[in-house]
Amino acid sequence: MALPQLTLSAARHLHLAAQGLLKKPRRRARPADILTTIKRMSLLQIDTINIVARSPYLVLFSRLGPYSPDWLDNALRQGELMEYWAHEACFLPRSDFALVRHRMLAPDKMGWKYRQAWMQEHADEIEELIAHIQEKGPVRSADFEHPHKGTSGWWEWKPHKRHLEGLFTAGKVMVVERRNFQRVYDLTHRVMPEWDDSRDMLTQAAAEAIMLENSARSLGIFRPQWLADYYRLRQPTLAPLLERWQAQQQVVRVEVETLGEMWLHADLLPLLNEAQEGKLTATHSAVLSPFDPVVWDRKRAEQLFNFSYRLECYTPAPKRQYGYFVLPLLHRGQLVGRMDAKMHRKTGELQVIALYLEEGIRISVALEKGLATAISDFARWQGATRIALGHLPDGLFHTSRTGWEIDAV
Repeated sequence: MALPQLTLSAARHLHLAAQGLLKKPRRRARPADILTTIKRMSLLQIDTINIVARSPYLVLFSRLGPYSPDWLDNALRQGELMEYWAHEACFLPRSDFALVRHRMLAPDKMGWKYRQAWMQEHADEIEELIAHIQEKGPVRSADFEHPHKGTSGWWEWKPHKRHLEGLFTAGKVMVVERRNFQRVYDLTHRVMPEWDDSRDMLTQAAAEAIMLENSARSLGIFRPQWLADYYRLRQPTLAPLLERWQAQQQVVRVEVETLGEMWLHADLLPLLNEAQEGKLTATHSAVLSPFDPVVWDRKRAEQLFNFSYRLECYTPAPKRQYGYFVLPLLHRGQLVGRMDAKMHRKTGELQVIALYLEEGIRISVALEKGLATAISDFARWQGATRIALGHLPDGLFHTSRTGWEIDAV
């Protein structure tokens, strides 16, 4: 039987549908949407760079529209979410604790994220730290940044941050909230009192099988080699897995223009006919985070969207091609460009240092309107009242070459 045929555009639209980026939100966001959206993506990567909105908040904004960042903080505090190493450091549903528990119990396999020699060398102090948390309650590393004059003991020295990070990777402590985006740690047995390793553990193989299923669902449409990167797994033997999924009707094979054979998750089957007929339209324009699942696998972004992207904040300034913290720009199913931006919070100004369109993208009324709306909404959500425009492609925003005012929040 011939495989369903899809254009590259249709494949992109199916992926964006799976990610919640195909259509503009139909209603105002609600606090419950935080967990629902993270479950849809499976993972929400954490990054602390604060040149514009921090990445996890921006990823949610791209999908939900205006919402209060406190909602993400509250979801963590209320126990709906947890933090752990997944794609990288990520928020994930706390109900997925079982998927990463095997990693916690074998921290020596976590590479640079865990230093066994450090934990052994400082074992006594670490035990004192654990006892302190047990007695006094949750702590931040910042709680111990400065010596207490006139006292003596473990709190007068400063390796606490590495201690806590090691305990976090080893699953001895968990992040129960963030204060000013600083982690607050409590003992895992107190956070998860109902959990029993002897009863609830998944084997590594069983956990990774579920991770791969989550990856397939969140990608929506995929090449087999894209699956492992989602949770940073070693590339498994995928042929038997795909055969089993196909037999269980979890996936179907499709043929995609220029990309060849791909796999479509069953959750998207209701959209397949519409996609084949070219009627699955993308209406959303949005500013994306560099750590959005759509672009965090750079090879996948290049293959699916013809979007060659890398983050240059760690590249010396003279060697940067586009800028320090460059944000991909989504418009109606395409990654049409990128924007180097900085939010000046004291003055309420979003500075668009430079905006670049991809080769072959034609400036049109629809493109200009979509990007102007996306950038304005993005600025307004951050509390900006003005957007200052720097380097732009010729002909883009030609009526607003220096910037424009936007309504205050």
